[in-house]
Amino acid sequence: MGITRQQALDCFASDDLIGIGMEADAVRRTLHPEGVVSYTIDRPVDCSTSDIHSLYESVATGIELGATGLRIHSDAAQTATLAHYETLFTGIKQRFPDVRLQGLSATEILTLTTSSGLTLADTIARLQAAGLDSIASTAIILDDEIRHRIAPTKCSSADWLTVHRTAHRLGMPTAATMIFGVGETPDQRVHHLELIYALQAETGGFTDFTPLVFERDNPLEEPTAVEYLKTLAISRLFLDNIANVQASWPTQGLKVLQMGLRFGGNDVGSVLLEERNTKPGGATEEELRRIIRDAGFKPVQRDTLYRTMFLN
Repeated sequence: MGITRQQALDCFASDDLIGIGMEADAVRRTLHPEGVVSYTIDRPVDCSTSDIHSLYESVATGIELGATGLRIHSDAAQTATLAHYETLFTGIKQRFPDVRLQGLSATEILTLTTSSGLTLADTIARLQAAGLDSIASTAIILDDEIRHRIAPTKCSSADWLTVHRTAHRLGMPTAATMIFGVGETPDQRVHHLELIYALQAETGGFTDFTPLVFERDNPLEEPTAVEYLKTLAISRLFLDNIANVQASWPTQGLKVLQMGLRFGGNDVGSVLLEERNTKPGGATEEELRRIIRDAGFKPVQRDTLYRTMFLN
């Protein structure tokens, strides 16, 4: 790994934010010497509705607006079946074969596994055959005490790792995240990074890693921008076996996002077409491109899986 567990803990305890950022920036330059920062254009799609034809129309509109990927999500109050997703994904791919489908959390896939009576591998394989390209991630710290306290309906840490390992073995890449600021210790953050690093060393299946701040009703209770930037930089230093580390703008704002590009981030995530963000507000493609340029990088549009790069 790029730095040891103890070195990571020392970084969390250090007041030398700039020094940590410079070290992370050096790793970023080594992995991405071309001097670009990437982003993607996606459209969120709520798959819980039974009106599939309206979803097709929504997808078509998104593609006309420039989307190359779809972020699949569903209403938590409704439970879609495996057959529903298979029908939907197959229909989307038949109509729009080039669009990339990313979505379904580890917990949702485990629920589908139970309801379908299939094995986990068979469930993921059927979703993959229907057109799912990648599994999304909204992983709160991989510590079961914290996960049970903050998100009791989420799967266990071991189950989260098992879902992603199984997907990787089937050739399906997935994203990795760490939602922090939930009362965890630096030791628990580092343990989360260790688990991600170990699975990546085993399978090589993670396309990217994104540290995200847990959003609270009272923003004053959230980690500061300094804490976010330090965590971003330490993630880049530790996870040298994951090519892409994503800086976040929906929770941190565009100014902190720009700083994150000098703290190890080489990607700024997605322009989410028609997405409404309560904080700090949606960002347009041109806003993200301007932020990237002003930070000294070349903005490059990519697809969801980091496979296609559009120089523009």
